[in-house]
Amino acid sequence: MTTAVPGPIGVVAHYNLLERLEPAGPGELYRARDTKLGRTVAVRLLPPGFAAEPAERESLLEKARSVIALSHPNVTTLFDAGEDDGRVYLAFEFLKGQSLRAELAGRPMNVRRAVELAIQMADAVADAHAAGFVHGGLSPDSIVITAKGHAKIPAFELAARAGFDKHAADVRLRDYDSPEEARGKAADERSDIYSVGAVLYEMLTTRRPLHRGASAPGASNPHVPAELDDIVLRAVAPNPDSRFQSAAAFAAEMRAMAAILDVRGGAGDEADDDAGPPATVGRVLLTTIVILGALGVLMWLFLRT
Repeated sequence: MTTAVPGPIGVVAHYNLLERLEPAGPGELYRARDTKLGRTVAVRLLPPGFAAEPAERESLLEKARSVIALSHPNVTTLFDAGEDDGRVYLAFEFLKGQSLRAELAGRPMNVRRAVELAIQMADAVADAHAAGFVHGGLSPDSIVITAKGHAKIPAFELAARAGFDKHAADVRLRDYDSPEEARGKAADERSDIYSVGAVLYEMLTTRRPLHRGASAPGASNPHVPAELDDIVLRAVAPNPDSRFQSAAAFAAEMRAMAAILDVRGGAGDEADDDAGPPATVGRVLLTTIVILGALGVLMWLFLRT
C-alpha cells in the first residue's frame, strides 16, 4: 500500500507551494518546490498591489535580480525574482535552522561564539558593500543560524534596498536601524556597521544599545574583555564618523579579538555556573612541590629509624 503524497497548497510560476511559513517581512512566505530544478526553496509573495504600475514593477524586478549575482556563504542566496498573476515573487535558498533570536533564548551568548558570528555577519555585509548594496534590516529575528551553526543574513533586505525604495517603510525591519536612519537620514555603509554592532551588543548583553550612547557590554557581562568593549562601542557609536568606516575593517578587528580570546584559552567565555577556574600551571607546580617535600620528610624519618 502506497502513501499518498500531499499536493501543493498553491502554485506560483514553476514553484509548488508546500507549507506556509512565518514571514519576517511583508507578504507571504512559503516552503516550496522548484519543479524545474527539483530543489526546495523559500518563496516570498509580495502583497497584492505592491509595485502596481508595470514600469515600477519591472524596475523593481530588474534591481532585485541584481542581488542574484551576490554570492557569499553567509548571505541567503536569492535564486529568482519574477511576476506571476500580477504579484511579485522572490525565490530564496531554503534554510534549515533557527533564528539568532531563538539561539539567544534571552541569555547572553558565549563570548567567543558571539565574536565568531559577528565576524561572519561583518564579512557578509562587507561583500554586499563591495557589490554596491547597503543592507538594512539586520536583527536577531532576521538572521538565521543554520543547522551547522553558521550565520546567514537575509538577502531580501538587500533586494529591498536595491529596488523597493518607494516602499521602504513597508519592507524593512526597522528595530536595529542606526541613529541616523531613525532620524530619517539616508543610510550608508556605516549604518550597516551599526546594525551588526547592535546585534553583537545584544548577543553579549541581551539588550540593544541606546542611540544616544551605550554603556560598555562588560558593565553587565563580566566575561566581556575590555578590548571587545572598545570594538563594540566603536561599532555602535551614535556619530557615523566615529564608527568603523568599512565593514571589512570591523571584521578585521573582530578577527584580531578572536585570536586574543583563543590565546587566552577562552578568556571571557566561562559560563556562570562553572564549577570553578581550571588549575593553573603555578598551582599544579606548587602542589607537586608540597607532595615531593612530604615524601622527602617521610624518607628522612624512615632512614633515621
